[in-house]
Amino acid sequence: MNEEVMVGGHISRQFDLELDEIRSRVLTMGGLVEAQLDKTLEALREGDSEAITDVENLDRKVNALEMQIDEECTQILAKRQPAAGDLRMIIATSKSVRDLERIGDEAERVANMVQHAFDNDASVKAFKGLLSLGEHVKELLHETLNTYARMQTRSAVINMRKDQVIDEEYARVLVRLVNYMKKDPDNISDALDVMWAARSLERIGDHCINICENVIYLVEGEDVRHRAIDKVSEQLS
Repeated sequence: MNEEVMVGGHISRQFDLELDEIRSRVLTMGGLVEAQLDKTLEALREGDSEAITDVENLDRKVNALEMQIDEECTQILAKRQPAAGDLRMIIATSKSVRDLERIGDEAERVANMVQHAFDNDASVKAFKGLLSLGEHVKELLHETLNTYARMQTRSAVINMRKDQVIDEEYARVLVRLVNYMKKDPDNISDALDVMWAARSLERIGDHCINICENVIYLVEGEDVRHRAIDKVSEQLS
């Protein structure tokens, strides 16, 4: 088939294949980032330094994929000059890849803080609530990747509501840490490590929501950033 024949509304079948390849790489990158968070939580549960090393190794793979996908998106923009839905896909993909890379960075940051806390014999009490927060974030990341894979705007809105639960859990962790520090000034160093780790986990949730907003933009052509969730839900329905 001639490469310039219109197929499925695109300039060519080759263009379709290029877009599919990029989406596949994004999902591969998402799987690596998910593994990073899994390993981070494993390190938190078990105090396993090996898991932290795995997180760092995975981060290098994530960074390499980010650069590769960025280059492929740039090549498509230059060669194909996509319009309408195809252009939205390239834009949304580029933004989502950036968020995935930052999720990986935050996971690595949490792992390093956990390592630092364990190296300094931090009390287990300091970590109370952090693992629960991490499990909520892990679930949101998994559902976000499914949302991207299926391009489902409805699940994107559901995920945006779940982020509110994470924000509430994060607030509870902070209150607990403040009380922990008030009890004994010697607890401050441990608590600060956990506080920054909790902040990184909360940020992972924010990046997940960015990806969900990108899915809505890709599918509906609507930029829903900075809009209330109820307004977004009403608009999509």
